[in-house]
Amino acid sequence: MSTVYESPDVAMRAREAESKALENGGPLGESLTINMGPSHPSTHGVLRIVLELDGEVITKATPDIGYLHRGDEKIAETMQYNQFVPYTDRLDYLAPMANNVAYALAVEKLMDWKLPPRGQAIRVLCCELARISSHLLGIGCYAMDIGAMTVFLYTFTQRETIYNLCEQLTGARFTTTYTRIGGMTRDMPEDFPSRVRAFIKELLPCLDEIDKLLTRNPIWLDRTKNVGTITREDALAYGITGPNLRSTGADYDIRKAHPYLGYEHYDFEVPVGTVGDCFDRYLVRMEEMRQSARILEQALTKMPTGPVCVENPKGLLPVKPDVLTKMEELIHQFILVTQGIDAPAGEVYSASENPKGELGFYINSRGGGVPYRLKIRAPSFANLSILPKILPGHYVSDVPAILGSIDFVMGECDR
Repeated sequence: MSTVYESPDVAMRAREAESKALENGGPLGESLTINMGPSHPSTHGVLRIVLELDGEVITKATPDIGYLHRGDEKIAETMQYNQFVPYTDRLDYLAPMANNVAYALAVEKLMDWKLPPRGQAIRVLCCELARISSHLLGIGCYAMDIGAMTVFLYTFTQRETIYNLCEQLTGARFTTTYTRIGGMTRDMPEDFPSRVRAFIKELLPCLDEIDKLLTRNPIWLDRTKNVGTITREDALAYGITGPNLRSTGADYDIRKAHPYLGYEHYDFEVPVGTVGDCFDRYLVRMEEMRQSARILEQALTKMPTGPVCVENPKGLLPVKPDVLTKMEELIHQFILVTQGIDAPAGEVYSASENPKGELGFYINSRGGGVPYRLKIRAPSFANLSILPKILPGHYVSDVPAILGSIDFVMGECDR
């Protein structure tokens, strides 16, 4: 995807102002150190940034993270594989179903299990609904941080519909814990496809309205174009992934580069920017939502029949009626619940294309039902690492625009 406006590669306004002031014989103003966050609305949670200012221009920015004290990785090493699924809901808590799927894929890679076609298609529905939900919140809050209140109302109206769909599918609206190692808790309801199609018909006109409100809005352009520019080289050097990487012109999407869940059978495009500024990051997410709607329609049209879980009776809980009436199934459930899945020894890494970028899980197993070591590659953690590089030279008022365009979540950053 090319951006609507071609931006020349020029220095940012703040850098120009600073350089002129230095040429004239001195700094812009009084040197000052301030804290932005961890309780500032634009830091979206508990991010603290120590800003050193020369007048209104930032000369140094130091992110300070870790205020959540979560310890998810060490918690995982004390829990059975299925017991850790609810904790993945709380990583990127704006896309819990996508987190569940990413973690389950890693464990299933360790187990060498392959999900049946219907199970894969339902997971694709979960991931793309989560992507749209996350981007709706990201763009809505991004716009509100800069002062566009109406867009926030549009996006949250559509996001509420997605939560209604999550509630019908999983029984919960927010922390769903729908995925299990080897499948899902249950198949989708019969009327679920029709409700998803109805949502798609509402979403696309809403995206067009948001596009009319923002994309050519002079205020929006002044606040986002040539602000927070990330070069392709810097993005790759800092390990940035997802829309933030693709906005720089790097055409990398795990769904295309390393397909999983049958993504190679879906027809969709990967939006790519040209400049890598705040405006490009907005455009990429807007187009990604349209492409996700396209994937949802294809998944519903080609939805296979059959089971939603792997055909491995030793690795999955037996059905409840059999547990209540047969001794063998009762013993089998007791073993699985108390000891967990009997995973082989070995180590795996599995990555999925989450809304924020590459969410990866590294698992080191020594056998048994509990991982010996588990490491989470959280995209927000890597994406925030570039702040000391791009914030200096900007005005303080540019910081909310840059943070909103990066669209991070501290739940997975402080994992």
